[in-house]
Amino acid sequence: MSRPIMRGLLVAGLAAAAALAALAVQYRLDMDRAYERIANKSHLISSPYGKLEFTQGGTGPDVLVIHGSGGGFDQAELIAKATLGEAFRWIAPSRFGYLRSTAPSGATFSEQAHAYAHLLDHLGVQRAAVVALSHGGPSAILLAALHPDRVSSLILVSAGVASSAAEVQSEANQKGNMLTTVFSHDLLYWLASTWLERQLMQLMGANEEVAAGLDARQRQLVEELIEFMNPVAPRSAGVVFDNTAEMPNKWVSLVRAPTLIFHAEDDGLQLFHNAEFAAAHIPGAELRRFQRGGHLLLAVEEAAIRAAVEEFILLHAGARDQQ
Repeated sequence: MSRPIMRGLLVAGLAAAAALAALAVQYRLDMDRAYERIANKSHLISSPYGKLEFTQGGTGPDVLVIHGSGGGFDQAELIAKATLGEAFRWIAPSRFGYLRSTAPSGATFSEQAHAYAHLLDHLGVQRAAVVALSHGGPSAILLAALHPDRVSSLILVSAGVASSAAEVQSEANQKGNMLTTVFSHDLLYWLASTWLERQLMQLMGANEEVAAGLDARQRQLVEELIEFMNPVAPRSAGVVFDNTAEMPNKWVSLVRAPTLIFHAEDDGLQLFHNAEFAAAHIPGAELRRFQRGGHLLLAVEEAAIRAAVEEFILLHAGARDQQ
């Protein structure tokens, strides 16, 4: 082999090694920041279902904010800030298997709902409005169904509600399985969220048109939601729980709380049939449908959703007391 070729290979090898070293340093710095962001920012209580993590903030009517897959108390806080004004007290738990909340063996969404009731007891909250995003929907619905006296109103945003045997649902389930794999290791998710953000958005249920049409504020919220899923390792048990626990299905019809549903017709992860099922089976439920927004609907329609959520919660906050 000639010297020029050997020299070229050596230069290429050194450049590749330097690039890998820089990538490793950036990964370590980002992970250190991610773990620091969630450290010492929450409270932990004991419950019949193990440890339950939560944080809270604000003043006013009580609102239980329930995060989606890949979340935790930190994502729930983001949801609270996107959907609520300053005149609300929000309570943001980490669901089973997320961050410091226990992942009970064989847990169900019903047990998760009972854990919420235990948290409300701990905080001295008799009744609260409930706002749930994505896979926070099943346990939110079951809280309203199994503990009707604790829920003043129920708001579902792009929420999972019922299982389906349709072929299109199997495609959505494949996305969920792929996300479960990505969420199993910090490095995998970091690589996807750092270098393959557009593809990750599509995997999370937003088509190319939605991703390309985001304005500056919408993109900021989406990037925060994606960034706040780091680190994923302490959330991976929760993602597995979400993808194995049984959906509420028939239990939805037991909900009697005033219910407001937001869902996009082009949601590729929690399909629109979830919203239609909830609207058809919850008496008096109101469905706000959007033609586009995908599973990023909260970011795409943040202002409209926020105004409607605030009005709906305040309308029903004292309804029982007035009866």
